[in-house]
Amino acid sequence: MRALTGLTFVVSGVLHFTHTRTYERIMPPYMPMHRESVYVSGAAEIAGGAAILVPHSRPFARWWLLALLVAVFPANVHMALNPRDFKGIPPWALWLRLPFQGAFAAAVWHATRPG
Repeated sequence: MRALTGLTFVVSGVLHFTHTRTYERIMPPYMPMHRESVYVSGAAEIAGGAAILVPHSRPFARWWLLALLVAVFPANVHMALNPRDFKGIPPWALWLRLPFQGAFAAAVWHATRPG
């Protein structure tokens, strides 16, 4: 579970650099510096995912990634509230993303617990 969670965040973070425009489209219009925010959040995901894989850094990874999930949640809400801006994705799928943030948080919590 730890390796899967850590690698998932690392891969997701790398995608912020390889598919930057896709992530920029998700950014709510009221957020400044879209490209820079995508890069920062990608780097944060890579750092957090890597930290899960190193036992002594798991407490850091826990709070780092939970804070990151909270920080990116407005983008998920923006997508759900503006389905016309995301053609090709069914509106129900955009709403389904919201509870998945909780599932990701639970995976982080589980992967970073001691022992």
